[in-house]
Amino acid sequence: MISVTADVFRLAEVFTISRGSRTEAKVLTVRIERNGLTGWGECVPYARYGESLETVTAQIEALPAAITRAELQDALPPGAARNAVDCALWDLEAKAAGKRVWQLAGLAAPGPLTTAYTLSLDTPERMRAAAAKNAARPLLKIKLGTPDDMPRLEAVRAGAPGSTIIVDANEGWSAEVYADLAPHLVRLGVALVEQPLPAAADEALIGLTRPVPVCADESCHDRASLAHLKGKYDMVNIKLDKTGGLTEALALRDLARAEGYRVMVGCMVGSSLAMAPAVLVAQGAEVVDLDGPLLLAEDRDTPLCYDAGRVFPPEPGLWG
Repeated sequence: MISVTADVFRLAEVFTISRGSRTEAKVLTVRIERNGLTGWGECVPYARYGESLETVTAQIEALPAAITRAELQDALPPGAARNAVDCALWDLEAKAAGKRVWQLAGLAAPGPLTTAYTLSLDTPERMRAAAAKNAARPLLKIKLGTPDDMPRLEAVRAGAPGSTIIVDANEGWSAEVYADLAPHLVRLGVALVEQPLPAAADEALIGLTRPVPVCADESCHDRASLAHLKGKYDMVNIKLDKTGGLTEALALRDLARAEGYRVMVGCMVGSSLAMAPAVLVAQGAEVVDLDGPLLLAEDRDTPLCYDAGRVFPPEPGLWG
């Protein structure tokens, strides 16, 4: 039996990006029960990709109850619905085999990872205060993507002089804005820029000097995306809600590396259940951004463990 429920997790603070603000994380939890065992997974439907809680629920509820993980890859396209079901099936397979998912997938035992902590879009003064509050963290990610980003960037660097900074423009810039900001990004020690241009307009990146590496987010979903990234991006951001689950995420990671891209593993704003399988994909990644639970005021009963800058692999009581 496959069941899906909508869950809401309150955020610790208002979270703002260039497309809007939110005060809660709305997720879908999928449970698959077979032979007295239950596997579960989580997804975050994303309006940017034409998804809603209702449409994704309908996709999941239309699946055959006995569907296999191999059959699932063709039954649903990459996206949130396939992600939650794929991860639930991995969890179920692990419980049935009495092993961990990383063992079933032929992966090395996972270890803790340094993860970014995201500062949402705000006034320069508030972003500086947020940076100062988190200045002990080794990696900070800042949400930008407006015409007035330089004061914000300067403020964050002033607030956290020792942290590595990555920038997520969420499709909010143009090629000209990136080119104008690039020298300042270098000066301020920014390590990479995520998706500076709209995915539909990223042809403008071809031939553009990129002194700060550019990472594809909205432009990269699964392995089929890679053919469209040549000459535009230096890195790809793998998110399970885009790939449609752990199965495709692992395949995308391996192919992206083979084609010369560096790898970032990111997340939507969700609970520890959504992050758990991503921790496996993130092993060995150049950049890890799995801070979703750190932004929540509440989490799953067996949450992931975080310390001042790292995320640890999930316990069996959570997933996998």
